[in-house]
Amino acid sequence: MTTFTPRTVSPFRYDVVGSFLRPQELKTAGQRFATGQISKDDLTAVEDRLIVDLIHKEEAAGLKAVTDGEFRRSYWHLDFFWGLQGTEHVNLEHGYFFHDEETRNDSVQLTGKLSGENHPFVNAFKFVRDHVSTGTQVKQTIPAPAQFLEEFLRPENQVNLKKFYPDVADFDHDVAAAYHQVIEDLYAAGCRTLQLDDCTWGISVNNFANLKKKDPNADTSQLVALQERFLKVNNAAIADLPDDLTVNTHVCRGNYHSTWAAAGGYGPVADTLFAQENVKAFYLEYDSDRAGGFEPLAKVPDKKYVVLGLVTSKTGELENKQTIIDRIHEAAKYHPLDHLCLSPQCGFASTEEGNILTEDQQWAKVALVKEIAQEVWG
Repeated sequence: MTTFTPRTVSPFRYDVVGSFLRPQELKTAGQRFATGQISKDDLTAVEDRLIVDLIHKEEAAGLKAVTDGEFRRSYWHLDFFWGLQGTEHVNLEHGYFFHDEETRNDSVQLTGKLSGENHPFVNAFKFVRDHVSTGTQVKQTIPAPAQFLEEFLRPENQVNLKKFYPDVADFDHDVAAAYHQVIEDLYAAGCRTLQLDDCTWGISVNNFANLKKKDPNADTSQLVALQERFLKVNNAAIADLPDDLTVNTHVCRGNYHSTWAAAGGYGPVADTLFAQENVKAFYLEYDSDRAGGFEPLAKVPDKKYVVLGLVTSKTGELENKQTIIDRIHEAAKYHPLDHLCLSPQCGFASTEEGNILTEDQQWAKVALVKEIAQEVWG
């Protein structure tokens, strides 16, 4: 009988990516705050109460690392961007274009040089820290530094960027430094598990696929150069951190209202992301054929972990347990089974809209992930 190494730090054998469906009460409070019907303190009181309730549900579900469900955020990424010094919330002509719909049109622009002092996510972390049971870890999720760079590749944001950063190298340096400051402040507050959520690699594989579809012999050097830029800023942000801080990353192809934005296997980014990003674990979307096969996992160093996102958060229908178990063992042909874990492919509500499933279905998904993980790894 195979004995697997017990997990006492993230990633755990069964896990979630981070976000949960927002209760209607929370959505209503947010709408009332936006229209001036209640104060910020009133909204915070609702958030606080519902986050405590969520923590209790996560612990009851057996999760060993919990989050605040991203209940204080409208977006998985933009709220973090707006919390950096030197930024502001703006609305552009268009939102992000997904397979079936367009998102809201929020974005971020610069008001000056970037820095990371006094980020509101630090106090948000402290709240969760102060309300978990003894032995429960708190996982803090933030968008990856590369995701911030990606936002400023949008043509609408280029003019504003060049106003403050004529040299893109200076911009990249300050992004990494601002992130590093936030991470140090989170660590000082007690954070020991950090997750960098990163759609840039999903966008990259999509761009590779589209380019090769048009011309199999097309020059991909620009796409590779952008990958290297993203890798550099991510690694710079997490360099020289304390040894007891676990930094993982989650890779996604878009998760908005149960729709998606990108498609393509991990092959085109494996040599960069898997082989060179200095994280402990990769949480990978694998719930549909848009993610391709498991072969690229061979590029992940054996000592690192892969959290297989084989259970979808986009629909409420439960997966067949044996099918998921079979897929885990298929993945183990390319990465050691003892260094594999299981989770949904993404959060249940990357934005406040949430995916199209019920809260009961959401928790049934979490229970299925736990049941399968316990059967596979004990």
